Amino acid sequence: MDRNLALEVVRVTEAAALASARLMGRGDRNGADQAAVEAMRKAFNDIAIRGEVVIGEGERDEAPMLYIGEKVGRCRDGDAEMEIAVDPLEGTNLCATGAPNALSVIAMGEKGRLLRAPDTYMEKIAVGPRARGAVDLRRTPTENLRRVADALGKYVEDLTVVILDRPRHAKLVREVREAGARIKLIGDGDVAGALNTCFPDTGVDLLMGVGGAPEGVIAAAALRCVGGDLQGRLVFRNDAERERARGYGVKDLDRIMGAEELAGGNVMFAATGVTHGDFLKGVRFTGDGARTHSVVMRSRTGTLRYIETEHHFTRSPDYGW
Repeated sequence: MDRNLALEVVRVTEAAALASARLMGRGDRNGADQAAVEAMRKAFNDIAIRGEVVIGEGERDEAPMLYIGEKVGRCRDGDAEMEIAVDPLEGTNLCATGAPNALSVIAMGEKGRLLRAPDTYMEKIAVGPRARGAVDLRRTPTENLRRVADALGKYVEDLTVVILDRPRHAKLVREVREAGARIKLIGDGDVAGALNTCFPDTGVDLLMGVGGAPEGVIAAAALRCVGGDLQGRLVFRNDAERERARGYGVKDLDRIMGAEELAGGNVMFAATGVTHGDFLKGVRFTGDGARTHSVVMRSRTGTLRYIETEHHFTRSPDYGW
């Protein structure tokens, strides 16, 4: 995947972050999400790709923009064919309340290599590079905690586990506490939670629990770029979701999938902070513009680039301020 393309894609996440950050803390999660979607879709028009959204805002009849199957990019002869997974505003509730770790994220991969995940749930476990290979969804949470502790050279009592704060996780939370590990409950944004396992300064060692399947694919792409590890297993609420998964080409509905199966081949990940977080700063408005903080990663090289950008709205009419 071309390194220049990876840098161009950051402009797309920047546009979505800038648009949604205008609505930070105003209690309008749907408005913030829609602003991010519209800005991201417009920004895609300048990218030299023939892209297909395989993970987006939903089916075509449910989402007018960035729906699954939508074509994005310039789509000219010679442009690279890419599959795209997007979450224009990962953490809509976080943005609406001004809480940390809201992001705009994109994962891109070679045609046929991103799992076309249905809009259902996924049981996940994610760790950073030092604990790669230590986790297995077939094991109990306690067993996984002990193996991660051994891999990191820590006591279980020193581990910090990120878990979405949901009633469905009551049993998981109880077991992790009984094992002695610490817990960081989050209200939203498990892509950021998975990413945080890869950066020691965040203090996060694992992500556990059930979250969105689309977010699992995006997180898998990011963790592959930095050498982390993620396993996922689809969790269905009804037969309709099972049939939809089969329609997307998922043959073994109970299969435990590794990061390579979720986001294989050469992948790229880009994210821009919307609100301040553990590893990316949020959008800071300066009066005549704003500053954004982004990261772009490529699995081919393992390179991480952090990008601080100053935006001047009077000179950049595309931002629409």
